[in-house]
Amino acid sequence: MASKVELVVEVKSPADKLWTALRESTELFPKIFPEQYKSIETVEGDGKSAGTVRLLKYTEGVPMVTFAKEKVEVADDEKKVVSYSVVDGELVSFYKNFRVTLQVTPKGGAAAPAADGAVVSWTMDFDKASEEVPDPDVIKETAAKTFHDLDDYLLKN
Repeated sequence: MASKVELVVEVKSPADKLWTALRESTELFPKIFPEQYKSIETVEGDGKSAGTVRLLKYTEGVPMVTFAKEKVEVADDEKKVVSYSVVDGELVSFYKNFRVTLQVTPKGGAAAPAADGAVVSWTMDFDKASEEVPDPDVIKETAAKTFHDLDDYLLKN
């Protein structure tokens, strides 16, 4: 049974700056979020384009997962859209399909000044492996916190 969770987060950072940071998450996130990520490495592809596979290793403090392999399905820098599927790790045993899509847009639309900030639209599509599997609320909460914390980091750096 397909399910969808959506999240919209407004941030103060300009859309271009936030997008660049998200696209550089392989290097950036373990530095900014050491409490969450032990490491992120590219195991296939160039690290950014469709077909890329990344291995994310999580710290002991992260619930449910120790690692995940994600495959980039869509990467469009012009539209600031990226979509990836989880192809290995504990999430695969809980969810048959698990795909995240995110888009960054300038707050107020394309013509708005960069100083207005940005909006992150994040969508998680998934199929539970069984009815006993809980909804992935903790993943949505972690995503929201990550976008806010990344915004704080970018405003200071």
